[in-house]
Amino acid sequence: MTYEHLTLERDGHVAVVTLNRPDKLNALSRELQGEMRAACAELQGDDAVRAVIWTGAGRGFCSGADLTGGPREEQEPTQAERLDEYGWVGAQAMAVYRLDKPTIAAVNGVAAGAGMSLALACDIRVGSEAARFKVVFIERNLSPDSGLSYFLPRIVGYSRACDLVYTSRAVEAEEAYRIGLLDRLVPAERLLEEATALARTIAEWPPLAMRMSKRVLQASMESRLEDQLRYETTALGYGRRAVNDARESAASFREKRKPVFTGT
Repeated sequence: MTYEHLTLERDGHVAVVTLNRPDKLNALSRELQGEMRAACAELQGDDAVRAVIWTGAGRGFCSGADLTGGPREEQEPTQAERLDEYGWVGAQAMAVYRLDKPTIAAVNGVAAGAGMSLALACDIRVGSEAARFKVVFIERNLSPDSGLSYFLPRIVGYSRACDLVYTSRAVEAEEAYRIGLLDRLVPAERLLEEATALARTIAEWPPLAMRMSKRVLQASMESRLEDQLRYETTALGYGRRAVNDARESAASFREKRKPVFTGT
């Protein structure tokens, strides 16, 4: 598929999705959000891709919803959009979060509002010293959307989430790393290099087992222990369907070499 507002590049088993509206700090227009959902669908169906990096072009990661408007932004919503109970921001959160391959946000600048939600929807966040988070919704006379009210308390805890939502204060890179908004803090000039190295490490492991690992971890956010144990048992059965990878795991251990997994 050809994209106008983002780029999608593949390097081996790693895909990099770059929001490409740098003049708007990669603000989420209706068109960009639609392309993000399409990219998620494309990547979900591509078994060659085992890890996905999300980042932004220029000096921003994503500044949130595009409030500047324009002819295309003023279009009437379609009937399908009117009937969508999640709305476009909810659809974005679902598409990114439910992509059942490991996702990494490479946060190169401001991540605000729905752009912060995008970063939080990813499994891991790697940021540079230029990374900056801002909830921003209260400043627009809004309560959090795009999944932020789900992700933020689970990542930083309830009271910290309240602090960030109620005050709308900016969180710079060092504090973001300290409170868990960032998992890794790296120099700006090495951000994509470090994120790609992490993605490649993840992509070396058995892809079916990795996808099931993501599913069970996400399920654990809402499950009782009893339910989670049942889910784990079911997931293990799916992982064992990759017969060649199971054999390769045992063979590489015996032969004291690095395994090469194929997903079969």
